Amino acid sequence: MPPEKVAPLMTLETTVNGRPVSLPIEPRAILLDVLRDRLDLTGTKRSCDSQVCGACTVLLDGTPVSACCTLAYEAGGREIETIEGLAGPNGLHPIQQAFVDTDAIQCGFCTPGFVLTTKALLAENPRPTRAAIEDYLGGNLCRCTGYWNILDAVEDAAEKLAAVSPHPQPPLPSSRERGLNGPRLSGPRGPS
Repeated sequence: MPPEKVAPLMTLETTVNGRPVSLPIEPRAILLDVLRDRLDLTGTKRSCDSQVCGACTVLLDGTPVSACCTLAYEAGGREIETIEGLAGPNGLHPIQQAFVDTDAIQCGFCTPGFVLTTKALLAENPRPTRAAIEDYLGGNLCRCTGYWNILDAVEDAAEKLAAVSPHPQPPLPSSRERGLNGPRLSGPRGPS
């Protein structure tokens, strides 16, 4: 039997949580594996491996993506943000604090994905309606809660961030309220 061909390694040059990263990877390496196994950033969770649950959500140039189905080389030259990069030296980020304050954390497995998706939502729509929040978080699943506290956390985070924002904005309607269909996130995130 001929020996199995091994693909040559490539170099991933990216930024993770504000820090430059350069490391050799296999061309078929999955972003989730690189983050967890090579960079020891274990806040990004492995669950479905099929872009359905949102537990592996990271921000790629500010957009939520499923790290379980993103090839690591696709992050080359881009900014990756994981849950580990959110809190600052003075404590939790206001979104993280809102999740704590509203008891939106039960087992915590899905929480990093919800928090990062919330960050992307509030960057795009600083004052979302409840329906807009439900719409945007549609690609994130929680098996412990009834979602009410998570929705409350997003509203609380929006208020906390608006309090420090110099330019408060009115609520924007959800895509359903505007009569639009389609995912809010890049790539498929589960059944529509």
